[in-house]
Amino acid sequence: MSLPRLAPWRAVTGWLAGWWRVIHLGAVLLVLALSPSSYAARHRPQMARQLVLGTAPTLAWFTLLSAFLSVVLIRIVIVTAQSYGLSQYALEMVVRVLVLELIPLAGALFVALRYSLPAGAELVGLRRRLGLDTAAIRSRAMLVGELLPRVAAGVFAVLMLAAVSCVVALVIAYVSIHGLTPWALAGYTRTVGHIFNPPVVLIFSLKTLAFSLTVALIPIASAVYDAPPGASRTRVELRALVRMFVLLLLVEIASLMGNYY
Repeated sequence: MSLPRLAPWRAVTGWLAGWWRVIHLGAVLLVLALSPSSYAARHRPQMARQLVLGTAPTLAWFTLLSAFLSVVLIRIVIVTAQSYGLSQYALEMVVRVLVLELIPLAGALFVALRYSLPAGAELVGLRRRLGLDTAAIRSRAMLVGELLPRVAAGVFAVLMLAAVSCVVALVIAYVSIHGLTPWALAGYTRTVGHIFNPPVVLIFSLKTLAFSLTVALIPIASAVYDAPPGASRTRVELRALVRMFVLLLLVEIASLMGNYY
């Protein structure tokens, strides 16, 4: 078989091998996350530090940004629904579009850009300073001391941003539609509860968790497997971005199919 014919096959096998390495690293970190020894006293400061770095700088900014966008989007939906005589569907449209779809995706992308990708770049720099190869960085000490805290911080940050911003969006939706009166709260909660039926809650929870795992794990995996000596940080970050966007898109498509088909 000639070399030109082998090139596509090697590209496919390399692509599949890259995804397999990401899955394997995620499984190893999951096992370590469930192990009590990973939370020994010597590991707690690093874990706490990464949790604070991943959540604290992004929570306030993302909450303010999502609140502003929620006000704009809710107002557009309400005015449009009123102009077509569909005011009774305005709240359901807001909840389904804003809370179920946009906020979790935006939160994942925000954490990826503000924390996960820089954390991956920081790990690449650490490898170069210490002269670590792939086998050395996958040692238990590095996994528990450096990789697990960063992945856990990314997962926690996405879940926290999504939870807080969804609550803020629901409050803004209530005030925008009903004003500051408490008398519409019963009807509002009934409508929201009708939207969040058990299948929708399950899909929403799984999607948000998948988003958080995607943006937390892939940059770290790229720093472990895609950063050979001499590789630039830009190359590693671009590969991580491509993988993230592909997986986020697949998760979003699967959730849309589960919710509406």
